[in-house]
Amino acid sequence: ENVFNIIGAFDIPRYIYNSERKKFLPLSMTDLPGPSLFGTARDKAELFRERYSILQQRTHRHELFTPAPVVAHPDDSKSKFQLKTVETLLGNTAKVGEVIVLGMITQLKEVSSFLLKIHSLTFLHQFHSGLYTESCFVLAEGWYEDEVFHVNAFGFPPTEPSATTRAFYGNINFFGGPSSSSVKASAKLKQLEEENEDAMFVFVSDVWLDQAEVLEKLRMMFSGYSSAPPTCFLFCGNFSSAPYGRNQIQSLKDSLKALANIICEHPSIHKSSRFVFVPGPEDPGPGSILPRPPLAENITQEFRQLVPFSVFTTNPCRIQYCTQEIIIFREDLVNKMCRNCVRFPSSNMDIPNHFVKTILSQGHLSPLPLYVSPVFWAYDYSLRVYPVPDLLVTADKHDPF
Repeated sequence: ENVFNIIGAFDIPRYIYNSERKKFLPLSMTDLPGPSLFGTARDKAELFRERYSILQQRTHRHELFTPAPVVAHPDDSKSKFQLKTVETLLGNTAKVGEVIVLGMITQLKEVSSFLLKIHSLTFLHQFHSGLYTESCFVLAEGWYEDEVFHVNAFGFPPTEPSATTRAFYGNINFFGGPSSSSVKASAKLKQLEEENEDAMFVFVSDVWLDQAEVLEKLRMMFSGYSSAPPTCFLFCGNFSSAPYGRNQIQSLKDSLKALANIICEHPSIHKSSRFVFVPGPEDPGPGSILPRPPLAENITQEFRQLVPFSVFTTNPCRIQYCTQEIIIFREDLVNKMCRNCVRFPSSNMDIPNHFVKTILSQGHLSPLPLYVSPVFWAYDYSLRVYPVPDLLVTADKHDPF
């Protein structure tokens, strides 16, 4: 069994939720074609359908939405909610009260008058915690009458611990890697993890390798860790202080060579630690579409020759260490989500908590409109945060939290 695995976004297995069988099926057992960077219209439709189906099945399992037993006490059934579909509401001619609907926030630009059918806009002050943007899925509570859904409050779908997800779906390896089943079920890896409690990961973001001051600070960092080498150093971009230009590739090659020479100055780290590089939004690559491929091989070849235990991977990427599952994502996501909020939270001090709740509730790394955060349609599944990992690292320019 492999103790340490780095899983690129394009190597993550894809599972499709089957509502009839109420289980996740591998892509090979469905009628969907293999993913391609040149997505079709069907891929774009499946992108939103899969996001919705994952949240719907997760919400249905939550204790607030599970049907009350027949023998239950009358008071217990009052605390239960019923999740309705839009199709169910459209078939009603009478008023339907106390309705909760799972849907996506979107703006109908083609028929702007349709927006006026929402009962005033009083619900705008009754959002629960979170950063509500377009393309987010929400639970809308209200009543339905005369083809108008009157919303009282918005809330995010409830989150679900990883252990609960695995209790329903067994040892499916959603995370990826060489193991045929989830590493959470491996007693050997768990024992090895407990025997190596001193294992350490070092995360560094916006490492501007073209700055002499940064290289000197890295030399100091390696010197401090040389007596107890960490398991892994993880460097996130951007790797240059200047934006992408015609001279950046050669400059980046020279900067990486300088970093390799610094690593070679510390033999204990050079021999024991692994080095993982995740590209940033302004590093050389094919635009800003997610997931981003690794830095090109011609840029990293010399570094990889000098530092054999190095991996240049995608953004986002996943790391499996023993039974621990880690997702790393380099994107200035907090700023994007705050700029595109339907309603900005009343307190700026609580932005980190709002951000974390949004990501976990949506089960996705980038719950933003595609025109704000473009995604390769057929590879949207690689941005899922489901089941919830042990650690999620969002290397963001926002203040650490």
